[in-house]
Amino acid sequence: MSPKLQNIFRTVALTLAILAVATTSPFWALSEKPVATKVTEDLPPGVMQSKATAACLECHEARIILQQRLNKAAWTKEVDKMIKWGALVDPNDRDALIDYLSTNFSPDQPPYVPQRTSADKNRPGKTAK
Repeated sequence: MSPKLQNIFRTVALTLAILAVATTSPFWALSEKPVATKVTEDLPPGVMQSKATAACLECHEARIILQQRLNKAAWTKEVDKMIKWGALVDPNDRDALIDYLSTNFSPDQPPYVPQRTSADKNRPGKTAK
């Protein structure tokens, strides 16, 4: 192989290597960043716990539900809205799910107290209680 052809192959190989690194490095950077963990607090035990977990925690973390204090009418409206937005709730389970949520997360329940983590203590603007 002539030196000129070898030089062309080296240049092409180097160009391809640089292109490969340049296009994949953003993906490497993403994989190295710490992944935000979902709050995985369990929903309260009950007949509908697993169905509520499947339907609700598919899209958002448990804390969204745990902090709610809604009456039955408000939970009905919320569940119907979520079903319209794509929550997978069997029509036969709808009323039982509303009962589960309105029983466990009603206005007469104590307020939700989030779990504290060491990450919370180190965030700017946060003070320990």
